[in-house]
Amino acid sequence: MKEFMFYIRNEKDAKKSLSESQHSEFIKGCEEYIANLTAQGKMISAQPLVREGVVLSKNNSGWKSEDIKSSATVQVGYYHIRTINFDEAIEIAKLNPEFQYVPSASIEVREVKTKEEKTGFVYPTQSLNE
Repeated sequence: MKEFMFYIRNEKDAKKSLSESQHSEFIKGCEEYIANLTAQGKMISAQPLVREGVVLSKNNSGWKSEDIKSSATVQVGYYHIRTINFDEAIEIAKLNPEFQYVPSASIEVREVKTKEEKTGFVYPTQSLNE
């Protein structure tokens, strides 16, 4: 099995246009999506992200901290899944409730590198607190 990350992106306030009942339906859809992936043994983790934060970078002049709010789109959450291959990961991403409720939604799908080929180093897969 391979691991993949889905990075969920939306326009800054995309969900503000949802009514309270639509937002509740959206949350229920996410819960069902997660439960289905968990039952299939494909879910590793999933979390929404607070929309406030910074993008930190460094150059020869020093550190730069850019407020995320200045971006047109923001990362609003992630899913960490395991699946057979990239094509299956794409099909799973297409079922995400974001696409049903948020027209500006996009999902970046990327395979997780779990091992360095040259050195054989295996990246940890569980937090140090587990």
